[in-house]
Amino acid sequence: MAKGTPATRALERAGITFTLHEYDYDPDAARIGLQAAEALGVDPARVLKTLMARAGRETVCVVVPSDREVSLKRLAAAAGAKEAAMLPPAEAERITGYHVGGISPFGQKKRVRVFIDQGALTHPTVVLNGGRRGLQVEMRTADLVGLLGATVVALA
Repeated sequence: MAKGTPATRALERAGITFTLHEYDYDPDAARIGLQAAEALGVDPARVLKTLMARAGRETVCVVVPSDREVSLKRLAAAAGAKEAAMLPPAEAERITGYHVGGISPFGQKKRVRVFIDQGALTHPTVVLNGGRRGLQVEMRTADLVGLLGATVVALA
């Protein structure tokens, strides 16, 4: 079993049942989430990517299926801001405590509002980053929303 990460420890503390999946992370992959889905043999719609953005002056976490793109206009509207933009990688790493390619919505250094694309919730279980490149956690979709206190909205 993989060494614990802040994400897996947060899931354990919350009493969430999850399964770890490790794969060979490809740092040169054009789309990391799609590479993870292919490596694990999982439908890309079930593998969720975690992105960090700024909506107005607020930093937010965005979770969407790996085969979809975030509409920044929809994100801004959901957050009650005039505009939204993705954070530069270095800033996302500083805020979350994770490296890009290993950012998880769980166990981040600073708690921020989380927005989940409603399309991510169509499967009984989903797969998300476990806090390290090449490590994914599979969990019940219902547990995902509850644990993060996330706002569910059409973002993709």
